[in-house]
Amino acid sequence: MVVGAFPMAKLLYLGIRQVSKPLANRIKEAARRSEFFKTYVCLPPAQLYHWVEMRTKMRIMGFRGTVIKPLNEEAAAELGAELLGEATIFIVGGGCLVLEYWRHQAQQRRKEEEQRAAWDAMRDEVGHLVLALEALQAQVQAVPPPSALEELQAQMQEVRAQLRTEEARSTPRAVSPSKE
Repeated sequence: MVVGAFPMAKLLYLGIRQVSKPLANRIKEAARRSEFFKTYVCLPPAQLYHWVEMRTKMRIMGFRGTVIKPLNEEAAAELGAELLGEATIFIVGGGCLVLEYWRHQAQQRRKEEEQRAAWDAMRDEVGHLVLALEALQAQVQAVPPPSALEELQAQMQEVRAQLRTEEARSTPRAVSPSKE
């Protein structure tokens, strides 16, 4: 499952990138056409990016304190538009990840609530069963002990025996008038 998840993540990333590319391209075109957008939105990040990149390269090569010349306006506008387009793609992808995280969290909370509700229902059922068990135990305790039951059974057998003897006596009498 984990092995299958990684290619799916790559595919999802590529899908998001493809969906957000037209938006990024429109922003790039607007940045190239609009003088305000170019001056205040594209050029400052492009110059900062160029300065950080060149300073890092110079330090790696061992040149410290070298003055870095800013990019010309056309190159800075192009770099700024590219940075803005890539930032747009990154923001759309990040937004998708955040939305997916929130959806997953909501689904997880719903599952926990369902489990909690099932747990409460089982707890209530156990409570009802405990009450029923206590009632049954009270009934069992109210029943006379087995020795009293044996006495009652013996008395019942005596009563049955007496009834049988009386039936035997009364049956011939009832039969004899019909024979005469």
